[in-house]
Amino acid sequence: MNKMIKFFREVRTELKSVSWPTRADLIEGTTAVTVMSIITAIFLFLVDVVFKLLINKVIFGS
Repeated sequence: MNKMIKFFREVRTELKSVSWPTRADLIEGTTAVTVMSIITAIFLFLVDVVFKLLINKVIFGS
């Protein structure tokens, strides 16, 4: 039990020294991740469509 209490005290001490991001940093990071996710989704969609067309052309000849 003493080891667990010691662990949580050390965790609390470490969390006090953490450099937490500001609200502006969080918004900027979230925006960047969202935009990159949308760009990646569009790119993968286009690649999927192209491959589908190519495979249909090879298999069905049309």
